[in-house]
Amino acid sequence: MNNRIDFDFCLQVASGFTSIPMSSIIKENIQLQKAELEMLLSMFPNKGEITLQDENTMYTVQKYLNDESENLLHNIEYSIAVTTGEPKGRINLQVVLPYDYPCAAPQVFARSDALDRQQQLQLNKDLTSYISSFESGELCICAAVQWLKDNSLPYLQNSKLHCQRVTDEKIVKRLFKRMWIYSHHIYRQELRKKIFDCAKKFNLTGFCLTGKPGIICVEGLKENCEEFWHVIRYPNWKHISCKHVESGETEANGDDLRLFRAFEDLQFQAHGDYGLRNDYHMDLGQFLEFLKAHQSEHVFHILFGVEGKCSDS
Repeated sequence: MNNRIDFDFCLQVASGFTSIPMSSIIKENIQLQKAELEMLLSMFPNKGEITLQDENTMYTVQKYLNDESENLLHNIEYSIAVTTGEPKGRINLQVVLPYDYPCAAPQVFARSDALDRQQQLQLNKDLTSYISSFESGELCICAAVQWLKDNSLPYLQNSKLHCQRVTDEKIVKRLFKRMWIYSHHIYRQELRKKIFDCAKKFNLTGFCLTGKPGIICVEGLKENCEEFWHVIRYPNWKHISCKHVESGETEANGDDLRLFRAFEDLQFQAHGDYGLRNDYHMDLGQFLEFLKAHQSEHVFHILFGVEGKCSDS
């Protein structure tokens, strides 16, 4: 059985070259998503508590609901800064709502600088289990936020990072950043050399996926990531965009937050037989497996707009 993804559809959605027609049921779902987001905004009114991935989200959604636009191109996506009973133990809940939520489960992922990898994985496993207990059609993001408030303390206290925490308040915190960059394609050797040279120069880890599409992930100190983005984007790289950003605070060079140990060159088997053509689509099933191995499975939906399935082994 072939579980590979329909790549052309993924590419069109991720590139913004197609739109998804909405049924009346989907419109009802979008209305519920908007109402829940408005409730959350009233619960978290302070700046920085809720961050919309697209600042025009509410305007775009309302325009669609008013029948001024026939289609929605993007899912509603936002993050919520959830405070806990642990000092400096804030948890960032990242939310991506598929068009059929609340009839289908939302995409949620909780991160915290105070959690080591093991505790973060366990927290997300338990959070997913809690969300799966809701009946189809029930809104659950508000409940998920409350669940994190009520249940996250044991995970924080059992984290190795909690046990090893340095109490000296004079330690200077630095901002850490992870950028997920999407390009229509990456082929040229001189461009690939520029990408790898810049990553090395700015002490960034991550990867570059060669082919179609081209995906770049860089992680490191915030200023280094932003300088990398500036250098490779200009002067004339047109078909490139930063799809997603993850950030946090760190000490030193951010090794405690890195998901990758080096800057890797990814080249997966091409999807389909294109002979001698250089215009080939990469096997996204293998790419999904790679993301899973680096605790980044949630990014697949953000990059391509569809749920991922791994290739058959």
